[in-house]
Amino acid sequence: MNTIVQSRVAFEPMPAARPTQAIPHVVAWNLTRRCNLACAHCYIAAGSWHTDSAELTTSEVRRIADDILALNPAPMFVLSGGEPLLRNDLEAIAEHMSSRGATVVVGTNGTRLTDDRVSALCAAGVSGVAISVDSLDTRYHDRFRHGDGALADTLAAVDRLNRHRLDFIVQTTVTRGNRHELPRIATWAAEHRAVAFNVYFLVETGRGAGMHGMTAEENDAVLKDLLDLEREYRGRMIVRSKCQPQIMRHVLQREDDSPLRNYATRCPCGVQYCRITPEGKLTPCPYTPVVAGDLRVDSFDTIWQTSPVLLALRSGTPTGKCGRCEYRGVCGGCRARAWARTGDLLAADDSCAYEPPGTLPVLEPAAAVTYGTSREPALPWDEDARRRIDRVPSFVRGVVTARVEAFARSQGHERVTVALLDEVRRAMPVDFTRRRPFFLGGDA
Repeated sequence: MNTIVQSRVAFEPMPAARPTQAIPHVVAWNLTRRCNLACAHCYIAAGSWHTDSAELTTSEVRRIADDILALNPAPMFVLSGGEPLLRNDLEAIAEHMSSRGATVVVGTNGTRLTDDRVSALCAAGVSGVAISVDSLDTRYHDRFRHGDGALADTLAAVDRLNRHRLDFIVQTTVTRGNRHELPRIATWAAEHRAVAFNVYFLVETGRGAGMHGMTAEENDAVLKDLLDLEREYRGRMIVRSKCQPQIMRHVLQREDDSPLRNYATRCPCGVQYCRITPEGKLTPCPYTPVVAGDLRVDSFDTIWQTSPVLLALRSGTPTGKCGRCEYRGVCGGCRARAWARTGDLLAADDSCAYEPPGTLPVLEPAAAVTYGTSREPALPWDEDARRRIDRVPSFVRGVVTARVEAFARSQGHERVTVALLDEVRRAMPVDFTRRRPFFLGGDA
């Protein structure tokens, strides 16, 4: 099943509005449904039987990208599929976006990352690659991905990425069959210099609609394990959960100085994040098939600012236990999973084991999350330093600016210079100031 749902009567029309934080910072772009694999959980039901007949053309992609860049001059584009490497114009698309100020990353199954292709991606300005590794056991990975030799090809690609010094993250979809292997995959990823290890929790959409995720109690146990891994690899590799924002409850409940406390905010689905399908439909995220608009008919700006689907996500309050939960300000549940299980974007996410009493005050993020250029620098910046920070993806620029200035003050500096940025870069485990994909997106 691979239904893209048109929103006709599910949402009442709402007046056009421009919420102050509703900026398209990250755009996941499914460029194709074609794929050399047929993964069991694929939300877009990709496979080798699809053709390119309905895909956006190169010129259409460029036009839409330019529309987005007009709203945000430094977004992150996550070019995915299907398998995006099956598009012969992938590098041309990436070069168009990166040359205009966007951070461009590619989400791939990794099997087609030859030396020549990695070199071409680097030349096109691609900042990083997200690859999928669901197990280091060949039988499990290849069966899950429906491709003989898939794991061997992907592991070989990691060596090529390291040779070309192209950053990458490892993405794993957790199931009952591989949850015990997460520590081993994390160790392997860190040893191979991955920037991050993203663990995805199943959303029953696309081909994944025929699968069953873990129980709420099992999800909770995995989230606790991920926080243990986050502590173990802190300073070396980012560890995150995806499509399971309930991890923020565990972060706040623990007596821990996890940096995740600084990013405690609800899922950005439809607020700072969206997905574009191969045919040009705009949806709130890759796992939400509800169509907010058609980019072949309307401009990105028109859909982004006026779609009832997006406005409902920005202003609506979840119902059920998510609506009465004191953690809804830092979690809010997965809206894609709520839709997949109930057909209501604002329904409760029943993958969570927590039962809120409904009488406690709502917890807010420990610090205001800043985006783009909305945060004015507290210290003076040299012009060259400002130009460099402006190249950082917009959705982390406020956080990076604050961290740079905190570092400057701790070292007794009263001004931010390029030399100071170089000092920060050496002190930080991840190079923010040269556009490394700290919050690299991608699709499992």
